[in-house]
Amino acid sequence: MKTVIFAAAAAAAFAVSAPAFAQEAASFTGPRAGVTMGYDKFDGEDGFSYGVTAGYDLALAPRVTFGPEVSFGDTTTGEGGVEISRDLAASVRLGYIVTPQILAFAKVGYADTRVDVGGAGFAVEGVRYGGGLEFAARPNIYISAEYQRTEYEANFGGRDAGVVGIGFRF
Repeated sequence: MKTVIFAAAAAAAFAVSAPAFAQEAASFTGPRAGVTMGYDKFDGEDGFSYGVTAGYDLALAPRVTFGPEVSFGDTTTGEGGVEISRDLAASVRLGYIVTPQILAFAKVGYADTRVDVGGAGFAVEGVRYGGGLEFAARPNIYISAEYQRTEYEANFGGRDAGVVGIGFRF
């Protein structure tokens, strides 16, 4: 009899906690927008990066999210007449809800960065990948930290960035 009561109590606790987890997990889905800033290293030169991001996350499974993300940024990286300016990226992001407040994610996509040399500018394209963590500070406010690596075409070089951000879910 004690086993039946214990099993019923455990089942009731699970039934009550599962919907609560699902409600919290829903905070990692839907449209989002935020700002980022952090360390940037482009072709051996250190700098400060800053930008904005927007995305949309869908729930694929109870703890898995997936969706597109776009970003626009700039950096202070540059030297001797070479200036790295605007950076556009479009990625897809796959996330796993570790706890009701923490999402771990990986992303991969396309990046286009403008380089100005002596007044003439050109764009370099590449593949951007990375990953990070997102913390749901409030149901519609998140704080994030991520690493991004961009490999540019034609052996132009690579770029590493470590950024933190804050954003809102709608």
